[in-house]
Amino acid sequence: MKESLYKKLENYSNSDYYPFHMPGHKRNMGGREMEEAFHIDITEIDGFDNLHHAEGILRDAMKSASELYHSEETHFLVNGSTCGILSAISATVKKHGKILLARNCHKAAYHAIYLRELEPVYLYPPVQDEYGIFNAVPVEKIEDVLEKNPDIEAVFLTSPTYDGVVSDVASIVRTAHRKKIPVIVDEAHGAHFGFHKDFPENSVALGADMVIHSVHKTLPAFTQTALLHINGDLVDRKKINYFLQVYQTSSPSYLLMAGIDQCISILQQERDSLFEKLSGYMDEFLEKCRTLRNIKIFQQGDADYEFDKSKILLSVKDCPMTGHELAQILLNRYHLQMEMEAPTYVMGIATIMDTQEGFRRLAEALTEIDRELEHRQKNPRGQSEQKQNENDKMFYDLGEAKKIYHLYEIDDMEKETIPLEKSVNRVSVEYIYLYPPGIPIVAPGELMTEHILELINAYKKAHYAVQGPEDYKMEKLSVIK
Repeated sequence: MKESLYKKLENYSNSDYYPFHMPGHKRNMGGREMEEAFHIDITEIDGFDNLHHAEGILRDAMKSASELYHSEETHFLVNGSTCGILSAISATVKKHGKILLARNCHKAAYHAIYLRELEPVYLYPPVQDEYGIFNAVPVEKIEDVLEKNPDIEAVFLTSPTYDGVVSDVASIVRTAHRKKIPVIVDEAHGAHFGFHKDFPENSVALGADMVIHSVHKTLPAFTQTALLHINGDLVDRKKINYFLQVYQTSSPSYLLMAGIDQCISILQQERDSLFEKLSGYMDEFLEKCRTLRNIKIFQQGDADYEFDKSKILLSVKDCPMTGHELAQILLNRYHLQMEMEAPTYVMGIATIMDTQEGFRRLAEALTEIDRELEHRQKNPRGQSEQKQNENDKMFYDLGEAKKIYHLYEIDDMEKETIPLEKSVNRVSVEYIYLYPPGIPIVAPGELMTEHILELINAYKKAHYAVQGPEDYKMEKLSVIK
């Protein structure tokens, strides 16, 4: 059995080797907080390999990850999925080239477009009305766009979405591969896919050329850790290696890499029992929530696309309550911190490390809140007309972006800062997005519209985290002069 990176680090920390090298804490924090973590924090020293030229224990650790996910090649990422996205796009699309990009992608994909001065062709997934979330990417739309744009060099999509919606990756891959175009899947929220019948298959097995997994999002690993998987001959492996060195730190954390290695080991040894337990807990939770009359829980079968069972979506669209209010009640009264709140729903993430007690507490809290909602005055749709109109305005239905300049063209243009309320028909030079999930409402070079301004104001009024501009209060915006 191979020695784990963590065990090797632990043994080294207990030895009499003295560190005349970085990092500066010298593994000697003298009883201070987090002392144990500092004991195994090292740099690239003899016997511990080098992530950017892996020949020993790190090579073996990445090979184990590759075998687990059945990829031809897997790389550890210690700068998060962000550096995997940047590397994948940079390696597959020539500078000034064209890429097909689903508009609901994470901002890191837009940063790659900026850095490589690419021309994006946006594809707009439809919005599901009940929750105001993006639906799956339509395969026929991808086929149509590729027919009309034969110079597209790569397809980039997010599946699952932050909310758990899964696209038909296998069909998208077949469509793109007929034209010898590689498919990159940001599967950051699907690192747990493919390990149990109740969860979707992962995109590696479905034929995607590159797949990015955030192991820390849905698996037991440190924040900032991820994987990049590579398959097939449509990807230049040398370019991938080059750009990983460009976008990843030259001093990768051994703590983070040991965390990835340990996560892979847990899945190799215990995945069957852990995922069976999670699936059972979810079934019990949903059964306890069957009596809910107002709060609706999204489940597989509620739509015509595949859905990640581990995402807990709680709709309050037909309630006299907003998602923000529900999230605050769960937090302040029941001490249950959810992942995200949106105008019409709240989202939670369940993982193989959740407990039966946690699910019980959430089910009981929802039951009590749902009972209280029975006593609130309702209209036929279940909420006041004013509240309903507010929620309907805040659906994440952005409409098609009105691009005036490419992302990279605005750097040298003269700019000015104006009140946000006067920004309609002006070209933004800043991103505006809700975080999470980090999908741009407006990207640099795009025109501000009345609809976008109304959407931003509605989010602000509902106390959601609208971010991006230098002005944190979102009262001013930088635009092209």
